[in-house]
Amino acid sequence: MTIATVMVYVDPDQQAEGQVRIARDVADRFGASLIGVSAFAVEPPFVAEGVIIKETTADDLKRMRSALSDKEQWFRTVAALPKERVEWRCGVEYPTTFLTNEARSADLVVVRRTQEKMDQFHFIDPAEAMMRMGRPTLLVPDHVPTLSADHVLVGWKDSREARIAVRDALPFLSRASQVTIVEICTSDEQDQARHRVRDVAKYLQAHAVKCQGDVRVHMAEPDAHQLVRVAKDEGADLIVTGGYGHSRLGEWMFGGMTHGLMNEAAVCVMMSH
Repeated sequence: MTIATVMVYVDPDQQAEGQVRIARDVADRFGASLIGVSAFAVEPPFVAEGVIIKETTADDLKRMRSALSDKEQWFRTVAALPKERVEWRCGVEYPTTFLTNEARSADLVVVRRTQEKMDQFHFIDPAEAMMRMGRPTLLVPDHVPTLSADHVLVGWKDSREARIAVRDALPFLSRASQVTIVEICTSDEQDQARHRVRDVAKYLQAHAVKCQGDVRVHMAEPDAHQLVRVAKDEGADLIVTGGYGHSRLGEWMFGGMTHGLMNEAAVCVMMSH
């Protein structure tokens, strides 16, 4: 697998360049093209006591499209790649839905990890997007300016999602100088965990990945905290893991590890579902 196309979501009102710069750097590293995506939706009329108080007008739509056009120029300036390798896609549509649909064109999708506001009309929901896109998602904390991915930590769980995540991350893993595969297990599962981690290491070594295994026992702290702490101790700046969750009654429910990493990881996290 290689990375030929990187997609990055840009909030229409965004000023910080963080995740766009990282997406640009990843595209440059792999000789890939870069697609910027942005959208916001028309809010329904606000009605009180049967009277329409506020509704979107033609002038509002014109301003929205103008804002998206301005953001395209901002994006192209930040991207600073040859014109033929940069593309911009935007729409007046629900942002999460728009990104999910456009992701069919990408090998990797980069988003800000922080959900700006609980506002489905103006901002994406990174967690929902990750679960729906069918593409590996690189979640970037606001304070992280670069991604070397020289030392990568793989959070292993013997599951479909983790296997997909490791396969999706191969372009990064094969270029890293060190990859550490970590499984967190109960004290009575350590032998089985070591066997699983050895298998994953052999799989990666067959793909010319320099890696080592590490089995940790569950502690009083949540597993996500423990994995983040291991990443810090190891000096890793990228965590690779499966994304776990499901939709119930229209709301996404996430596993503890997924939820914890999406809210607390101090480094970039690459998830696949």
